[in-house]
Amino acid sequence: MRSKFKLPFSGLLKQHRRWERTILKAAKMSRTVLATTTALQKAQAPAKAKPASRLEEVASFGSNPGRLRMLRYVPPSLPKKAPLVVVLHGCQQTAEAYDQGSGWSTLARERGFAVVYAEQTRSNNGNLCFNWFRPSSVTRDRGEAMSIRQMIAKMASLHGIDRKRVYVTGLSAGGAMTAAMLATYPDLFAGGGVIAGLPFGAARDVRRALDAMRSAPDRSAAEWGDLVKAAAPPTKSWPRVSIWHGTKDTTVSITNAHALLSQWLHLHGLDEAAFAESVVDGHVRRVWRDAAGEIRIEFYTIEGMGHGTPLKPRPVSRTKADTPGPFMLDAGISSSMHLATAWGLKKPDLLSVLKSKA
Repeated sequence: MRSKFKLPFSGLLKQHRRWERTILKAAKMSRTVLATTTALQKAQAPAKAKPASRLEEVASFGSNPGRLRMLRYVPPSLPKKAPLVVVLHGCQQTAEAYDQGSGWSTLARERGFAVVYAEQTRSNNGNLCFNWFRPSSVTRDRGEAMSIRQMIAKMASLHGIDRKRVYVTGLSAGGAMTAAMLATYPDLFAGGGVIAGLPFGAARDVRRALDAMRSAPDRSAAEWGDLVKAAAPPTKSWPRVSIWHGTKDTTVSITNAHALLSQWLHLHGLDEAAFAESVVDGHVRRVWRDAAGEIRIEFYTIEGMGHGTPLKPRPVSRTKADTPGPFMLDAGISSSMHLATAWGLKKPDLLSVLKSKA
């Protein structure tokens, strides 16, 4: 039987192979064109908008011996004699990044208080850590400590803040610097919040700072307390202190939180065993009260959390605050909100707002 095709079977097979090679080549070229086009579209697509910073730099605020930057947030219609919160970021962070994570400016707008951030510079510390371990930086009226004090004085002169309601908080190196500010200026602060920090006097140089981060120096409560007494002027009362630390922190050992607790229990003259315990947002909170029943020290242990500030992100429908990021960790509890509430920084009622504007 004669074939209906003009080419012999061997010729048809060769033709088929040529078509196959042509189709494969075309498909490969199509994939290349598609990949190139996609890459070009991605390159030309506008970058996601960076959240606008609420913080404003104040260029001049005194002699600034610590060579720090001052940034502030003052909400519209700040009430007269409003409180002030001083915030100190951690290593490898900026004031803006810490504010976007912690939500302090959001709380300030909602609750009617001012915020000032001290920001470290790379010329002082390559990792942007506050130099909490250098005596020249944490001695009263010297170095970085004095720069922060000058920022508070500037806020008082510009905005008429209530000098009896000044608070300070910070993370990691900022937490250790918070402990140093409370120790050297107990007359300046009503309270402070130390997050993943170290006790005052834990180190005097870089080597000992690294050792202390791994494990707090072994000292008695009296020895820890005496370090503060030697740094501060005589005082009849000490600031209220809130201590926060993750149980899985491998950067700053939780032994530092216990040493810090011992330091301030001694200063307040409180018995370590005389605490009340509760569970807040799934985490253990212990409180120590003075003879008048006022809370003087609280200690939050954040179960399972590593090194960072504990956050509780808000629902998408609400104003953004407590935004997770590097060293800003979703732990189901907002340290910023609980600190603000503990310090009495609550949403003002209508009557108090009207009185402040009168």
